[in-house]
Amino acid sequence: MTTSAPAFTGPQYLSLHLLETVVAVLPVRDENGSPKAIVYGGVERHMITSQARRRAERVHSRNRANAGTGALAGRTTGVRTREWALITARALKDQHDWDLSEAIVTARAVLEALGLKFSDPAKKTVANLTKVLVFAPADAGQQIAGHIHTHRDDLTAWMEVYLKAKEGADKPKGKKAAETAPDGDAAPGTEKIPALPKATRTAVLTALAPRDAIDIALYGRFLAEIAESPNVDGAIQTAHAFTVHEAEQIDDFYAAADDAKLDRKKNALDFLDSADDSGAGMTGYQSLISGTFYRHAVLDRRQLRTNLRAAGMSQPDAEAAAVAAEKEFVTAFVDAFPEAKKNSTASTGTLPSLVLSFEGDRPFNYAATFQNPIDEMADGPAAHAAARRILAHHAFVAARRPDITAGRVLTYDMDTHHIISELAASGALLAKEAATVEELIA
Repeated sequence: MTTSAPAFTGPQYLSLHLLETVVAVLPVRDENGSPKAIVYGGVERHMITSQARRRAERVHSRNRANAGTGALAGRTTGVRTREWALITARALKDQHDWDLSEAIVTARAVLEALGLKFSDPAKKTVANLTKVLVFAPADAGQQIAGHIHTHRDDLTAWMEVYLKAKEGADKPKGKKAAETAPDGDAAPGTEKIPALPKATRTAVLTALAPRDAIDIALYGRFLAEIAESPNVDGAIQTAHAFTVHEAEQIDDFYAAADDAKLDRKKNALDFLDSADDSGAGMTGYQSLISGTFYRHAVLDRRQLRTNLRAAGMSQPDAEAAAVAAEKEFVTAFVDAFPEAKKNSTASTGTLPSLVLSFEGDRPFNYAATFQNPIDEMADGPAAHAAARRILAHHAFVAARRPDITAGRVLTYDMDTHHIISELAASGALLAKEAATVEELIA
């Protein structure tokens, strides 16, 4: 099977640029609960990390696919977790009627013998979690469980020797240990730990391989603990988002009411309890930010096709999957938003004020457009000033770069729409206006 990139004649990279305005939100925070920030252009800016963005977009696409919605409807997606032993054990119990305790011990032993390292067994809450997150197809646990059940007798015999050898490896070694060993038994720690049976190793490696999981082909994965399990170079590049102006932050004081206290006071029953019924049940502070953010991401179309072919797809299937994945990538970039504090800030309802998409033979990051921070006192509302600036920058760069297409622009903001119409009427708008997310792709 060839893993070389299939012939792809179009521009290799799809570049996306987006402006969005948020008010009183906290989509990502540091270890102290404070908003993340960077210094750029001589001033502090709020920042939404690429990790937060990528997870939001990946989960958004996965949920849509699993719900039968969008371009990836019905296609396989991945799960990134430390719980593959537990997932496999639950599949053994639910689908093959195993005792859960036996299932957990077996699943852990198989994955551990494969090369995955587990947490300290003395710590009950994490004993059966791998030390690293493993990004694998969602059905990997079911596939591993099916193989374990089919080869139950052989694996039970192997596991008895394996667990005994592992236990012995943790005991004292040497002359003293040999002297205390029962007659006829090997001294603790001298037993050779048996390798995982070849058929089982192959089956588990196949289950954990990227296979046809579209989001692994898009976002890539790195699994150093198992040399035979292929790593995947991601086809998506994501930049940290930052405000186009100087950061603005407030520390909001909040007071949470105690319903029981208020009910007693409302019904004049507070004399029944000697507790203090005055004041709130809990108080505190939370940081909130507002601002207009610039976001950027790039899709490497050739890398995506290479990943899909390497996972075992035929060229026609890889091409169809790549086209669908590109559509979903654009949709997720526009619609997804990190869910931190979503219930108390309604942040996930945010719509971008401007989306610019274009193709090129290399990626193009327009972050430098906002090195000089927008001053709303002088430039007007940040979202509108930023829209004018980035559209002018794109036209300026494209006039000097033959490897960039004119692209398309989409807005959900009426004032930005007027700006686009004004630029189009004057002949200063290079990109063509799109009415829907689907139209952002050529």
